[in-house]
Amino acid sequence: MFKACMFCRKPLGTNEVIETFPVGRRLAFDATRGRLWVVCRKCERWNLSPLDERWEAVEDCERIFRDTRIRVSTENIGLARHPEGLTLVRVGEPLRPEFAAWRYGDQFGRRRRKKIFYGVGAVVVVGGLAAGAVAAGVAGGALLGQSGNLVNLLVNARTLVKLRPEGGGVIKLKRPDLLNTRLRPSEDEDRFRIQIRKGKKAEAWYHGAEARRFAGAILPHINAMGGNRETVKQAVDRIETAGHPERFLANIAHGDRFQSRKGVPGYIDKMPKPTKLALEMALHEEQERRALEGELWVLERAWREAEEIAEISDNLFLPDGTEEFIREHGVNQDGEKPRRDPA
Repeated sequence: MFKACMFCRKPLGTNEVIETFPVGRRLAFDATRGRLWVVCRKCERWNLSPLDERWEAVEDCERIFRDTRIRVSTENIGLARHPEGLTLVRVGEPLRPEFAAWRYGDQFGRRRRKKIFYGVGAVVVVGGLAAGAVAAGVAGGALLGQSGNLVNLLVNARTLVKLRPEGGGVIKLKRPDLLNTRLRPSEDEDRFRIQIRKGKKAEAWYHGAEARRFAGAILPHINAMGGNRETVKQAVDRIETAGHPERFLANIAHGDRFQSRKGVPGYIDKMPKPTKLALEMALHEEQERRALEGELWVLERAWREAEEIAEISDNLFLPDGTEEFIREHGVNQDGEKPRRDPA
């Protein structure tokens, strides 16, 4: 039985309420379809449970949900908190837009709040250093610039993703490497291939399941800024317009959009924010669909590689009042104060 999040490697915690499934402090279940997820309290992502560990636990979750007094629900989604601290999320039969927006809103919103909070904090620290330098007779502007460059160097030097190709070896990718990731159609028109480039080394293409696996590891880092409710809604709408996550993935890979300055198409980083979020959502849902349809190796491989996924959720528990701080200082979702026209 798994104990750590397959996405951020953080412990999922335990519960003493569901005897047949003592993993996790927040469980989501769909009794009709027989699905059970452990929701990571750090990164908010949903970890689909193995098939053989699911059925009795789903029945227990349904029974305990109905017996819990502290409960709130809409027509399709229900929340219940057990006195011993376990939170249950009961999924009914919601339309995809409602379920997707509800499911992914938490994780993308948490990323956004984290990024804004620590981005503003870094500005405050660097500004404080510059002010102190001025008081000490040092050129504050120069120090400010050097401090900013130092922060960028540290961020760009950190390995964010480790990929293990089927042919062996490890590909370690830093932030600049991720920005060079491209998505293009494969020879099979219904699929896509992904291009990985590390530094100035020769570019390599990956196909099929390997392409999906690599894209699934890279997207959370490209989408580190997350998104607000409106952006998440736009992302869900993009998938709905395509009609199916698989079709959305194929559509995104085609065409000459998302070009670099040299006119080369297919760069994920050049996509609009809602499209990048939709891409991550579609990849996640397709992975689960394949697992539910019998391709359990997809889940098994993801669990084995959990240790190779860079931690995307350090310090995700933000201090109380973060939202008020963001509103008070007028910070937008890029971590910057909006420009105001002079009166």
